[in-house]
Amino acid sequence: MKFSPCTGNCTEEGTHCEGCGRSHEEIAEMKTHIASLVAFAKKMEYENVEEFADGVAGSIKYKMGEDH
Repeated sequence: MKFSPCTGNCTEEGTHCEGCGRSHEEIAEMKTHIASLVAFAKKMEYENVEEFADGVAGSIKYKMGEDH
């Protein structure tokens, strides 16, 4: 399955968003994970949030076995 980012044209009808094509279940779970990362960054009082986000992305790519 290929990830499809939010397009800003969200819909709530049916099982999938018509804007991005992701299931509503996938979107809800992603929101939970993002909320946890935001809470962690706030708890750590990171001033360089962009570098934190890049670091998280790099870690995900590494753990998935992709070059970064």
